Amino acid sequence: MNSIITNKKIMKRTIKLLMILMVSVTITSCVQDDDYTVPNSLGNEENEKLNELLSRVDNGLADEIQLKTITEVRALAVQYEAITIESEIMVKGYVSSSDETGNFYKEFFIQDDPTNPTATLKVVLNQADTYNQFNQGREVYIYLPSLVIGETNTGDDVITIGGKIDDFDNDVLAMTANQIPDHLFRSSVTETLTPVELNLSEITESHLGMYVKLIDVQFPIGLAGLPYVDPTDDYDSSRPIESCGESSTFVMESSTFANFKDITLPTDGKGSISGIINKTYDGYDLVLQLNTTDDVVMDGVRCDPLFVEAFETDFLTWTNYSVTGAQVWSPNTYGNPGKCAAMSGFASGSTTANEDWLITPAIDMSNVSGGVLTFQTAMNYSGNVMEVYMSTDYSGGDPNTDGTWTQLSATLSTGSWNWTDSGEIDVSAAAGGNLFIGFKYTCTSSTSATYEIDNVKVIAQ
Repeated sequence: MNSIITNKKIMKRTIKLLMILMVSVTITSCVQDDDYTVPNSLGNEENEKLNELLSRVDNGLADEIQLKTITEVRALAVQYEAITIESEIMVKGYVSSSDETGNFYKEFFIQDDPTNPTATLKVVLNQADTYNQFNQGREVYIYLPSLVIGETNTGDDVITIGGKIDDFDNDVLAMTANQIPDHLFRSSVTETLTPVELNLSEITESHLGMYVKLIDVQFPIGLAGLPYVDPTDDYDSSRPIESCGESSTFVMESSTFANFKDITLPTDGKGSISGIINKTYDGYDLVLQLNTTDDVVMDGVRCDPLFVEAFETDFLTWTNYSVTGAQVWSPNTYGNPGKCAAMSGFASGSTTANEDWLITPAIDMSNVSGGVLTFQTAMNYSGNVMEVYMSTDYSGGDPNTDGTWTQLSATLSTGSWNWTDSGEIDVSAAAGGNLFIGFKYTCTSSTSATYEIDNVKVIAQ
């Protein structure tokens, strides 16, 4: 069943790419004229339609419309289903996202308040360059009868308003160009949105679609010189964001059609990044999606850890020591995000016994009084549990005979490829000298787990 769902999503993603390519060749818009600036006033026809609907709100007549909150409208959604709304209801919100830079496409989010939002909705429509009409902060009303509520990717929990139901997989399809004038209205009000300030560890699904500001963050120094979007990616690129005040990471995702795709990531400072909390296309993970790179403000001094490894350039400075077995730790593209280090004793249809160590280069702790190690793991299949060690006197040989190693207590992934934080591990015993961290993988000839490691970090305390 999962393979069927995956194939459906691949098909839809391919169709989406073809549509975007067509738009990139011949740019068209559903705006009523060729003025691509944000409007200062509304046309008479648009005013009349909105005023007519508002006059029917709570007017005491038989044809009155109930103005619902976004929270109330979200309550109409049925999990894993797309349903047609039949009630005479309308909802109001403020546009939080913008497609001006090409990082969103034929969609926008609305939130229920410009300064203190509590709920959001996604709107999908057959209209490109929506920022010309539904600019960020614009007060928007949606007349809901005959529209559809559900998800554009069934199971991703992003509650969406659209125009039709995809009978193939029960997803919400975009409002058509003919539906938009009768259901989607902007008022003359544009508010200045105040982003919700969050630490990385505070982000939850409740922030989906909200304009937020991630504070005290920076891009890993290992990304220096790289652009926002990897030129080898077809659809989206993921770039990690790290917290300065806590051992947390998050992911920024950018479209390959964004006009800032070739701009170099600002890795020379720390600061804040504002944008929209969204989901990856497969619906599994939360990500940050930029409206504009103007919302990336790195005006502080970097807070680099003593050591950090995101494996984006593999692990050429590490010691990859194989005690026994033909397999070794190798680069893998399924990191969190990007690349990671991976190890398995399974190859060519069989399992062989292995003992393989992946050991950091010397981490200089000569000028600190303490330190904390954090990392992330993902694993699957059954087999021996990976072990983690520290040493202060390793010199590059067989770790069973070279150096004194102390086993560390860490939280590791227990399966299903779930990325798991290790927790903060005290490595202060290495203060005043060098620290080596060793990841020891073992398996037998009958069972072999697969382990992946990413985002290894040592922070001074």
